Amino acid sequence: MSSITTPGPTKIMLVDDHQMFLDGLKTMLAKEKNLHVAAEANTGRKALDLLAEISVDLVITDINMPGMSGTEFTRQIKKNYPQIKVLVLTMYNDREIIHEIVMTEAEGYILKNSDKKELLNAISRVTDHGTYYSNEVISIMTENYVAKEKIRDKTHELSNREKEVISLICQELTTAEIAKKLFLSPLTVETHRKNILRKTNCKTLVGLIKFAIDNKLAV
Repeated sequence: MSSITTPGPTKIMLVDDHQMFLDGLKTMLAKEKNLHVAAEANTGRKALDLLAEISVDLVITDINMPGMSGTEFTRQIKKNYPQIKVLVLTMYNDREIIHEIVMTEAEGYILKNSDKKELLNAISRVTDHGTYYSNEVISIMTENYVAKEKIRDKTHELSNREKEVISLICQELTTAEIAKKLFLSPLTVETHRKNILRKTNCKTLVGLIKFAIDNKLAV
């Protein structure tokens, strides 16, 4: 008789130059049975050295750190460890900083004033092959793209149904939630998702969100 294996807890690396914040975050996450803080670092350089030795599923990082910035740190992760998800947890809501982080294709961005429920929701979304950008961040991203007048019509190949799916992806809905809302099977939604990525030439969901904002589909 074959045994059924269950996935282990999500392995997380915490990166922040404030030790007190790191300790508090680690204590909070330690109470969650499905999460395991596997490593922590005070700088991006130290974190990259650790990533060469250990395996993690998710990196939660700040932006403003000594030496290597969180933005450059995220770029290095995406270049060398594309399978690792990145959730930015910071106090900065500046438009330019948010734009830079989005361009690195980090899977999530939330502010440090978020409550525990939102943080855990963000972790769950990001590790479940999705994205999580708080409503405030999405609003700033949208304003930034519109202000720069980079709106281009690249949507002519998309069907109305595919545009609906894109809009719901931007609302952080999972495949199951999209399927229920549109009265479709999860398999059909996944097929739409793959077709959308192909038609828009986007490699990731974060890239798709950028495309949606750029083409006014994130509504």
